Amino acid sequence: MLNRRSFLQTTACATAVSALLPGFAGDARAAIDQVQFFVPANPGGGWDQTARSMEQALKSANLIKGAQVTNVGGAGGAVGLPQFVNQWKGRGNALMVAGMVMVGALITNKSPVKVTQTVPIARLTGEFEVIVVPNESPHKTLKDLMTAFKADPAKVSWAGGSAGGTDHILAGMLAKASGGEAKKVSYVAYSGGGPALAALLGNQVTCGVSGWGEFSEQVKAGKLRALAISADKRQSGIDVPTIREAGFDVELYNWRGVFAPPGIKDADKKALIELVTKMRDSAPWQEQLKTREWTDVFLAGDAYGKYLDAEITRIEAILKDLGLA
Repeated sequence: MLNRRSFLQTTACATAVSALLPGFAGDARAAIDQVQFFVPANPGGGWDQTARSMEQALKSANLIKGAQVTNVGGAGGAVGLPQFVNQWKGRGNALMVAGMVMVGALITNKSPVKVTQTVPIARLTGEFEVIVVPNESPHKTLKDLMTAFKADPAKVSWAGGSAGGTDHILAGMLAKASGGEAKKVSYVAYSGGGPALAALLGNQVTCGVSGWGEFSEQVKAGKLRALAISADKRQSGIDVPTIREAGFDVELYNWRGVFAPPGIKDADKKALIELVTKMRDSAPWQEQLKTREWTDVFLAGDAYGKYLDAEITRIEAILKDLGLA
């Protein structure tokens, strides 16, 4: 028989061991203490910035003790996603940062691995798109531009990011909303904002499409004219009309969010949602949003999962219109 001292020692040992074993309540605490971020893109891009901003905010708010970021770039996330799904399966403290660009990339690349194989945790930020023209352009409004497109689509060239990405999708949506055909959009894909900007300033293309941050300085300097922004309403500090104000029923933003790998426990999912929710409400995260000019579009848990399903359906339909799916 055990005396009281032996019993307490045995109980303490058992408790310590259980905290280290999978399947015990200690796992939920581990998800809060240490986070492993998976970024299916190279360092420096939007998803990478989001992961590192999350790391800073979580640490500053004393919500975690440490974090690690792993980058696996390529094909808009289509290269990294299979690794996250297969090799990170069951990790209760892992978060992948991705967004709308991945949804489009998986469809255009006909990827056998789907983002729906992950566990949606939360939608975090959104960046609205803006349509710009060189300042000397004859197109003073978005209606002018779309009238020219309908008259002769081949004479209106659109500069943007990768084919099938957010910029291309918006151009297709505008074409369709104006009564034209998305497939007739003369889209010129550039590897980054710099080359697209150079093409615009050199009058090599008719118009450009990108996130507001890419063109804002040139718009403020008077070198580019912003015709419309893809927001649901006018944005504070941005004197640009919405696409709907121009008469076209189009709204779009390049959203980013976080996902957990498949196979995690319900307790892990709950802990991650709670962690990200606390981060979103924290002063350090709000400061990150302000500094980086990101729009807060927070949506967590099952509601985010439903949004994701609807977004996949919508984007697939647009890409089919563009002839890319």
